[in-house]
Amino acid sequence: MADFCALIINPVSGHYSERKIREIAAMLVSHGLNPELLLTRGPDDATRFSRRICEEHGEPLIIAGGGDGTVNGVVNGLVPGKATIAVLPLGTANVLAKELGIRSIDDAVRRIVRGETRPLSAGLLKAGGLKRYFLLMAGIGFDGFVVEGVRGNEKKLLKEGAYILSALRRLRNWEKGQLEVLADGRRMECHSLIICNAAKYGGKFLLAPRADIFSPEFQVVCIKSDARTALLKLVLSTLLGKTGETGDVLRFTTSELAISGAKAVQVDGDFCCYSPVKIRAVAGFARLVI
Repeated sequence: MADFCALIINPVSGHYSERKIREIAAMLVSHGLNPELLLTRGPDDATRFSRRICEEHGEPLIIAGGGDGTVNGVVNGLVPGKATIAVLPLGTANVLAKELGIRSIDDAVRRIVRGETRPLSAGLLKAGGLKRYFLLMAGIGFDGFVVEGVRGNEKKLLKEGAYILSALRRLRNWEKGQLEVLADGRRMECHSLIICNAAKYGGKFLLAPRADIFSPEFQVVCIKSDARTALLKLVLSTLLGKTGETGDVLRFTTSELAISGAKAVQVDGDFCCYSPVKIRAVAGFARLVI
């Protein structure tokens, strides 16, 4: 009997086509897999599908076909330590796929049928009664406000450019409130911070060289100053490949932290909530096809 796998696909992803999905399913079958195709119709379907698959199967292989939002939806339906997940980069940015060095959809399928995996660590964010896992990063402050401000019509038309437009609007309407961060018994204040589970920002720019999705520890990037120039200096240094500390930017590693204050929070590129939040790393959350 062929090995079961779930193929959770977002049909409104930028690189989706029925013909391509049929080809992918046929290739999986030819390599001894028995895919169940599940098409999402709403924002919560990926989570609902992966939760059901984990309830019905012992150690399922779940393939997330879409962008990083689809992957995050799948992740939030998993039972920690139970499933293996794989990525089909059908979205616009495909940041996790870039982090893994996946070059194309065909490359992703070859990796799936090869079956090499590694244990994956995830971040777990809690805010009041909300619980949300993430694989790439959580951004609080300016990063969260930018994602919160992305307009649906602009995202559909401009793709990644919609985030740049939102950033320009947020720069114009700058706020100066501070956050208090508690990590490893140390307290600090900062204007904004990014808790990185992955090394790159947007899949292209090295922001946190000590972050690794296979290690149960974050690299945190704190912008301490509330001046616009501090953010602009961080952007410029990241574009130039410079990742050291400056007077306005602090980088440190930790596996758990608490953030107080009231600012927007994004996880894996989607607005999530407002702080205060608590965040910790979860080792061995799933196995990831590499």
